Amino acid sequence: MNQKAMLVEGLSDAAGFVSGALLGYWIGRLLGLDIFEAGYDNSAIAGIVLVGLGGGLGLQIARRWRNRRKAGQINPDESGN
Repeated sequence: MNQKAMLVEGLSDAAGFVSGALLGYWIGRLLGLDIFEAGYDNSAIAGIVLVGLGGGLGLQIARRWRNRRKAGQINPDESGN
């Protein structure tokens, strides 16, 4: 794996995770769940779970995007050029 591919992989994973986590956070806020509430009551725990699920889903979406993008390309080493 070359450096550019590793950079794309790392950046896309990070972007997917952060985007998903932020989406999960704001969905939780819309539902009245606050992850920064004092103590760990049920609403704080539920908010933390939403952030974690959002981050995980965002990461999976980024990886699927990257795999589809990779599948659509011809490997330059195999193209014969």
